[in-house]
Amino acid sequence: MKRTIELSEETYQKIKGQLAEGEDIEINSVADMIGKKFFFRTVTYHSTGRVVKQIGAILELEDAAWIADSGRFSDALKGGKLSEVEPVGKMYLNMSTVVDFFPWNHPLPKEQK
Repeated sequence: MKRTIELSEETYQKIKGQLAEGEDIEINSVADMIGKKFFFRTVTYHSTGRVVKQIGAILELEDAAWIADSGRFSDALKGGKLSEVEPVGKMYLNMSTVVDFFPWNHPLPKEQK
């Protein structure tokens, strides 16, 4: 049974980062990534962000961060705990450099640490 709750736009904006927690993501194409948050590992760095657009092999991310040190990787994925973070805002990620990526079911990091 599906249930519907009506929220004001203000309330929705406050809680929207928490709504996708635990959500199963099915990805059949890069376009399926749009609107979802991920932790990316590339050949030379790690980053987080919400995919907002695909431009060929490039993904545009919002609320992105360069992750200098993820700390214990399992802890990062399970609990969203990262050791060193450099928020960068908007970012363009070349999917040709991505080694692997994981759904990010936590608020995106927005503070430097």
